[in-house]
Amino acid sequence: MIRARIAPTPSGYLHIGNVVNFAITWLWVRQNKGHLRLRIDDLDTQRAKPEYIEDIFNTLKWLGLDWDEGPQSAAEQELQYSQKRRKDRYDEWIAKLIETNRVFACTCSRKQIEELHVCNCRQKNLPLNTPDAALRIYTPVDAIFVVNDIKRGKTEVNLYNEMRDFVIRRRDGIAAYQVASVVDDIDFDINLIVRGEDLISSTAAQLYLSGLLNQNSFAETTFYHHRLLKNEQGEKLSKSAGSVSIKSWRESGDKPEKFYLFLSSFWGLKEPVLSLGEMLEQIQTGLVKLES
Repeated sequence: MIRARIAPTPSGYLHIGNVVNFAITWLWVRQNKGHLRLRIDDLDTQRAKPEYIEDIFNTLKWLGLDWDEGPQSAAEQELQYSQKRRKDRYDEWIAKLIETNRVFACTCSRKQIEELHVCNCRQKNLPLNTPDAALRIYTPVDAIFVVNDIKRGKTEVNLYNEMRDFVIRRRDGIAAYQVASVVDDIDFDINLIVRGEDLISSTAAQLYLSGLLNQNSFAETTFYHHRLLKNEQGEKLSKSAGSVSIKSWRESGDKPEKFYLFLSSFWGLKEPVLSLGEMLEQIQTGLVKLES
């Protein structure tokens, strides 16, 4: 049985690009009578705000999108499902990664990384418990991974070029996204992951981490990296860049039909649909092919 997840990050109000991802995931799961989990990636407490978490539930309700597992409210998220409650599990993985002798401490600032485009701490051999240091994983030159994608087929990713020596634990001691995401997907038996095409390198990074610890189930995951929505300047939509939020639509009195009409246009459908249920019905009857 397909087990998938939608995994919004509460670092801003959800925009149309986010909900396109949710719709694609929901349709894949419901078309195949699978199981859908809601996972809210709230580990970054500096960016995860209560109002953004509340917006996730308001947006999903507005869309008419349901799920089978996970929190049903912001309060339930905080009490039972927050990633903060899984810190020990993430730390366990980091400890095992350290045992592979591929982890090194990094004291580079964000500004230094932006200027140099690479961390030079590999050769410094700093103690891993160096104060205010992040932990990075060594990526060899031949760290090349083939990602099997539903639509793209086999896609080769050179991890050394794309995400050389990426962070696995931040300077504040919190597990980085790559660790938390792959641990959650493995622990909750996720076997279908729908992501934007900009996250193919993240998929390769997580294949690398899981492979180092012989967590081979992740390598058997089905991936679908869909094309991105972009603004008039050709840039991908981003919460941090202030892309138009679904919240602004709701507060303007717009109905969810506005989104589904957009989705119909985005997929180039001859006949527009007005709800997820209507789109699912057309997919099941062969009138619409799920594409993105």
